[in-house]
Amino acid sequence: MVHKTRRKHRNGATASINTFDFVKYGVDRYDFHDPYHLAIELSWKGFALAFIAFEIAINLIFASLYLVEPGSIANAEPGSFFDAFFFSIETLATVGYGVMAPATFYGHVISAVEIVCGMVFTAMMTGLLFVRFSKPRPKILYADQAVITTHNSETTFMLRLGNGRMSLLINATARLGVLLPEDSLEGKRFRRSRELVLSQSHLPLFGLTWTLTHQINEDSPLFGLDAKRLAELDAHFFVTIEAHDSALGAPVQDLHVYSHKDVVFGMHYAQTLSIDDQKRSVADLSRISLLEPDLAAEAGDDRG
Repeated sequence: MVHKTRRKHRNGATASINTFDFVKYGVDRYDFHDPYHLAIELSWKGFALAFIAFEIAINLIFASLYLVEPGSIANAEPGSFFDAFFFSIETLATVGYGVMAPATFYGHVISAVEIVCGMVFTAMMTGLLFVRFSKPRPKILYADQAVITTHNSETTFMLRLGNGRMSLLINATARLGVLLPEDSLEGKRFRRSRELVLSQSHLPLFGLTWTLTHQINEDSPLFGLDAKRLAELDAHFFVTIEAHDSALGAPVQDLHVYSHKDVVFGMHYAQTLSIDDQKRSVADLSRISLLEPDLAAEAGDDRG
């Protein structure tokens, strides 16, 4: 699954996707004109803190309103902010323990308004919680590192994925790209996303593991690039996955980014699949990031 953060940066907003950062100017860090998107985008920690902050703020406001008219709350200590605050919490939650109650017309008006606010606030939070819990999320496991190795006698960029759920992902589609700097005819340098054509970009059933392969030939954006050159170009690799979760009956999407530091030369992925005694396919996903030396490349070096 994709992990994102935003932070203030020179009056702009910086977004992070794994190891890749990008900055936007002329936009707000938090768009309060779109509170729904903001609430969904927040992390669970941020969402919980926002809920607590709103709960406290609402009760502070209504507690202050109750204190405007002394005696508006029966059985409350006169002038006690804490009694007014806790009475506000009970009223906002529409609980009402029966110890404290509105005692004046003013108190009844304020409590009636607070009850309506409480029902609206509860409905909104319930809806947001439902959306956050029900939002389909893939559980795709990614190898810690991508490799450039020899595959079918060809230099190949390889990236291994794993389905971390017991359910099948149906009609999975993968796209792989690399972000490289490029100079225009006017001499201006900019970053451009180049697609890396995959040998197999579609998988009807994604149940265990999937190794994405891109042959590095004359038509590949990676042709002639070694580890040093990738570092100089500050290359970043993007892989996107779209599939249909058979258990949820809903589409899922995911994005993962690798920097040039995450690309290893002369290694290949260790075996993760096997067949047990009952002729069942077995995937050991704990080995998804395990690498082994590329013996074919070493043999080629020896021959050279």
